[in-house]
Amino acid sequence: MIRVLLADDQALLRTGFRMILQAQPDVEVVGEAVDGADAVRLAARLSPDVVLMDVRMPVMDGIDATARITAAGSSRVLVLTTFDLDEYAFAALRAGASGFLLKDVPPDVLAGGIRSVAAGDAVVSPRITRQLLDRFSGSLPDPAAPPVAAEDALGALTERERQVFTEVARGLTNAEVAGRLHLSEATVKTHLTRVLAKLGLRDRVQIVIHAYEHGLAG
Repeated sequence: MIRVLLADDQALLRTGFRMILQAQPDVEVVGEAVDGADAVRLAARLSPDVVLMDVRMPVMDGIDATARITAAGSSRVLVLTTFDLDEYAFAALRAGASGFLLKDVPPDVLAGGIRSVAAGDAVVSPRITRQLLDRFSGSLPDPAAPPVAAEDALGALTERERQVFTEVARGLTNAEVAGRLHLSEATVKTHLTRVLAKLGLRDRVQIVIHAYEHGLAG
């Protein structure tokens, strides 16, 4: 069973998410948090596999809560947003979230996202990834920081690994990368695992962030 903690300050939404997830045979809702601070406390006590995290909450917002929960290392965080260009979404990813979904996603997409995050993957929509990168292009990377050459950042990768890195950074799924590069999904997954290890990244969300901050997002 995938153990899920719900974190949202709106009781009606928590109830709705609980009803959706209770209908899934492999998902168990183990708790509900009413704000970010409550989410941090409950995550430490319950050690859920996935925390379904709202961003805008009182006492402590979802960004700070995400950073604290992921730093503890026991749970992964899937962020929920109301708008696909939520100004806090990218910050939540940088804080350690494994992806984010819109609150009005179909139940099967929500359940699928939770399964992906619980399995160690990340949920990144190509459309929203592109919009996020465009939205934050004026503020990231830090203008005071010296630029990092693409060759320096990717020097440890083989040519094929660079190709996989580039496509994943654009938000493509493994299946889409496989189709574009004429590889099997298993081969793409192998290359992706090596890319993550060589660059010291956790998942495909961090690939997107790494690519942008090093001027490699195309």
